[in-house]
Amino acid sequence: MKKHIYIYSPSGAVRDKASFKRGVSRLQKLGHEVEVDTDALASQTRFAGNDQTRLAAIHRAAASGADVAMISRGGYGLTRILGGIRYKAVAKAIERGTHFIGHSDFTALQLALYAKTGALTWAGPALCEGFGVGGPNEKSDNKHLPAVPDEIMEDCFNDMLMGQGEGTGWRQHREAANLANTSHSQTTPDYVIRNATLWGGNLSMLTALLATPYFPNIRGGILFLEDVGEHPYRVERMLTQLLNAGVLSPQKAIVLGQFTEFKLTPHDKGFNLQSAIRWLRTQIKTPVLTNLPFGHVATKVMLPFGAKTDLVVEGRDALLLWGHLD
Repeated sequence: MKKHIYIYSPSGAVRDKASFKRGVSRLQKLGHEVEVDTDALASQTRFAGNDQTRLAAIHRAAASGADVAMISRGGYGLTRILGGIRYKAVAKAIERGTHFIGHSDFTALQLALYAKTGALTWAGPALCEGFGVGGPNEKSDNKHLPAVPDEIMEDCFNDMLMGQGEGTGWRQHREAANLANTSHSQTTPDYVIRNATLWGGNLSMLTALLATPYFPNIRGGILFLEDVGEHPYRVERMLTQLLNAGVLSPQKAIVLGQFTEFKLTPHDKGFNLQSAIRWLRTQIKTPVLTNLPFGHVATKVMLPFGAKTDLVVEGRDALLLWGHLD
């Protein structure tokens, strides 16, 4: 089924023009109509144009009537323009059927939009890193990104377009599943969490928006987190900030996605990401799950930020269910 997809750039400048063109071409080959915002390739220092240019791009995306408004890439830039976004206009566009999609820096817009309006958005691919990866005869320089778009990512995206995606499942890391939060038990009991708001995204973005009008007050939710290029001690430090701010304990579950592109050093002496996860489990009674296929990686599922969701856990296997959202 042909869909109208609007591509815009609210954050960092697009440096890899070939990736941008490949992404547009691939979406067109999938049968979609792709509309590119007039300033999608704008550049001012590290940003996709100045603040007003990027604000205008968001509002054009909202006014486009497209089925999907997809960011070209993340980077940095949304936090500095949150005060200028016309949230009611974006929420109205969502009510009319436009799905706003992205991840990484896009998390800032998702958090702010939900805090202001309660509107549902989608955590999913950006154009360049999702659909614009290297051509079919090219090798990827990034081990986390393949030479062609990931099939699971494409399938999840297509399911969302067709209104068919009603959940996602995955298998946790063995160590994480075997560790209960408050004991040394070798088995984690199976459990079901019902009707919890799914929210979250990039850990750095959540931490940056704490104590601002753009951070939603969600209690009893399912909080998913991911990040890129952050050493495990910095991940732990940000988790500590969320913990001390009273964000983590009131949640029904914490779901950790993929944390990639960091480098351990001799100074760590065995401290790694699992160390941070083990420590977090000693601080809260809330279940902490791992290995959600979401983040700065090729195999990325679509997640409805703001949807009421059920979480089913059986041993290492976990399943998020949100049902039919249209």
